[in-house]
Amino acid sequence: MKSEIFRSSFALRYSFFIYVTFLNYQIYRIFVQYAQHMNDKLSYWTDISEYDLETAKAMLVSKRFLYVGFMCHQAIEKLLKAYYVSVKDEMPPYSHNLTYLTEKSSLLSQLSEDQKSFIDELEPLNIEARYPEYKERLLQHLSHKKCKEIISKTELLNTWIRQKLLKK
Repeated sequence: MKSEIFRSSFALRYSFFIYVTFLNYQIYRIFVQYAQHMNDKLSYWTDISEYDLETAKAMLVSKRFLYVGFMCHQAIEKLLKAYYVSVKDEMPPYSHNLTYLTEKSSLLSQLSEDQKSFIDELEPLNIEARYPEYKERLLQHLSHKKCKEIISKTELLNTWIRQKLLKK
């Protein structure tokens, strides 16, 4: 009788062990999938940011100055969204406003005055490039030299944000 109870008790404990192990595995799988999902989102934003910066350089070569500024804005916007995803662990806000994105991702207080000033400079390049009534006025201010400067500053800010991402 004792051995029967022992075997029954052992079987019950073993079944419980298997069940808990299975649950832990399922939880682990969910965690890994979630981490992969967030990693994919981070990669999505950083990859497309890099593509946008390369596009800005191509627009400079082809002398399409209006789109140099627009693509530089897009490159920084997407990196800010990548940073937001890494900090908040959720989808970034649907916004093109760089200042708003830096505030929401808690980066604004970490920016230097030069970086804040550059973000202010980039901000209208996204909006004004989209509307025909602003294009002519904007094109008057975008020379080859100015666009090279915008790309250079974008690369610096890009590098700074990417370094912040690596620390996360």
